[in-house]
Amino acid sequence: MIVLGLLQIATIYSATFQQFLAVRSLFGLFMGGVYGNAIAMALENCPVNARGLMSGILQQGYSLGYVFAACANLGVGGSTSSWKTVFWIAAGLSIFVGLLRIPFPESQQFLAAKAAGKPKVTPAAFFRETRHMLAKEWRMCVYCIILMTWFNYYSHTSQDSYTTFLLTQKGFKNAAASRGSIIMKVGACVGGTIIGYLSQFIGRRRAMVGAALISGCLIPAWILPTAERSLSASAFFMQFFVQGAWGVIPIHLNELSPPAFRSSFPGITYQLGNMISSPSAQIVNAIAETHFLRRSNGDRVEAYGPTMGVATAIIAVGIAVTAALGPEKRGSRFETTAPAGTDVEALVKRPSDAEAGSESDGGRGEKSGEERNEKV
Repeated sequence: MIVLGLLQIATIYSATFQQFLAVRSLFGLFMGGVYGNAIAMALENCPVNARGLMSGILQQGYSLGYVFAACANLGVGGSTSSWKTVFWIAAGLSIFVGLLRIPFPESQQFLAAKAAGKPKVTPAAFFRETRHMLAKEWRMCVYCIILMTWFNYYSHTSQDSYTTFLLTQKGFKNAAASRGSIIMKVGACVGGTIIGYLSQFIGRRRAMVGAALISGCLIPAWILPTAERSLSASAFFMQFFVQGAWGVIPIHLNELSPPAFRSSFPGITYQLGNMISSPSAQIVNAIAETHFLRRSNGDRVEAYGPTMGVATAIIAVGIAVTAALGPEKRGSRFETTAPAGTDVEALVKRPSDAEAGSESDGGRGEKSGEERNEKV
């Protein structure tokens, strides 16, 4: 998080497009390392029956950040040059969170392994186990990447061009558009938390399918009104269900992950889905800017509303079908499995451990990485 904050500052001072690309590439590299570790640590230390709620709260940190950004943009005036001020605020928050995390302890599993004298994870052992895991779990990997591609299209298509939609098609001023964006993401924070919690009782797949289908039904109310209040209210409920479905994702990915890879697997599948869906905003903008409609006053404007509505409807159906046909492992006890890459051979050399465990598992009394993956 500290490095991310510094890279935010470096973005401000990028003088050329090549420098900008280099800095943002590094930003993406470090951002990709945060997600998987964050959800693994937050959820493996959480009681099993509270993981749905915690998943929703954790995921909506994303939406809360959007609210902060929209508030910052509203506060600095929203001019073309004010983005630098917003980046400075974001950099300060990132560095603050990184410093705040330092005094907190590591996960219980990490501390227990350290106290027991478990050997460090070695790159060779990790990649060896990764090959075994991919050979056995490649279908799960492909499924999770497809699911996350749908979900990333879902969020970006329904939110990235929303402010532009309010400014161009609805004719709002910057302040009104920013207020609408803030209310929209407040709905996301509420919905993600509530539906994440409900998934603990009704199931992960039912929660995602239900939220996606309801959001599809709300599309007309989301794009047709003309007044700020009605658009803000419909945006609140639209994102309530969009991010409500998203609120299930952290725990769902953790439960579907091979337990020994519960830190790397969710982050990699999420980021691969994010990469595949990265053109979503450009696709929406390109279609909207080549199709036009007329407002009630006769002005000819880009068709952002219909474009976003049709695209979101297709994606919502895709999510519902993919989630309904996919697996679910609600209640999985992934926290009891040792991390991938543990140096089993080092344990064989320890007489005390060898006496406590069997020779076949390296003296730990635990399954080897290959056996663990086979079990999963």
